[in-house]
Amino acid sequence: MVKEVEGTFPVGDVSLYTKSYLPDGPLKAKMIMIHGFSDHMGRYYDFFPTLARAGIAVHGLDQRGWGRSVQKSSQRGLTGPTSQVISDIAAFIKSHLPSDVPVFVLGHSMGGGQVLTLASSPEYDGLIKQVRGWILESPFIGFTAEEEPGWLTVFSGRLAGRLMPHFHLYRPIAPEKISRDPEVVKSIKADKLMHDTGTLEGLAGLLDRTGALSKGEARLSGNVHSLVLMHGNADRVCSFDKSKAWFERQTIEDGEFRVFDGFYHQLHADPGKETFYEGVRDWILERSSGKGEAAAAEAGPDVKVPAESPAVAEADGSVPGSKL
Repeated sequence: MVKEVEGTFPVGDVSLYTKSYLPDGPLKAKMIMIHGFSDHMGRYYDFFPTLARAGIAVHGLDQRGWGRSVQKSSQRGLTGPTSQVISDIAAFIKSHLPSDVPVFVLGHSMGGGQVLTLASSPEYDGLIKQVRGWILESPFIGFTAEEEPGWLTVFSGRLAGRLMPHFHLYRPIAPEKISRDPEVVKSIKADKLMHDTGTLEGLAGLLDRTGALSKGEARLSGNVHSLVLMHGNADRVCSFDKSKAWFERQTIEDGEFRVFDGFYHQLHADPGKETFYEGVRDWILERSSGKGEAAAAEAGPDVKVPAESPAVAEADGSVPGSKL
């Protein structure tokens, strides 16, 4: 039995929506969830319950400007500058510390880039030391070729952003590029909380963070000892190649790059998603019991996951019972 708890997290001048998934049995670990662009805590299917059933409590929030943290249309995409974004995330992680069990942080897509920016910020080194492990799901380290904005668009946007930082810009991503599951695509189109709208200030900050990561300007803290990066090699939104290039530049004591063969952007919502759920669960539990380094050495730094798990995938590649 998994207990779901909704709440709010006051930070600065806002109160952000939170949701937790709590185990019924003994608590073995905590995972802090940082979602992606236009996403929210209500879109992760059975991922969080799977972790909670294994004794891993999940705590997440709808970030400033997204999901149920938006109370009026003017707040859509109103994230503030990067300093504000990272400060919000750091404050939320800190609210779950100190902890009697290991704490892990997972960032998906835009959230993955934010998490890496935090883990590369010297001013947060004290907080970084208290995180047992870092999990990246399809992190935004670079665009795919089909999503890369032209230089003129970027230049014009930055110029306008200096004059009108809170100007809203509709920046949709085609749902068909996010998942191969037609039911997921349909649900994205129907989800009114996914507004696909950023501010010029927020989008410029996102591009700056991504640029710093892809160019190697943001250096990962030496206090990051365990990290796993999971990415589908058919991702049509965030570049698989740039994620792999970033990982190969790092020196991480317990680091692993996992390839999800044939998967699109949302590993948690693509056919065969159970392999992702189980991979995250087992990675956390191994490190919560102190077996992580041995397990990582045995698996190797680059692990490939098949496109579909035959036990859960239908003949047409869809997942039975896939729904929100």
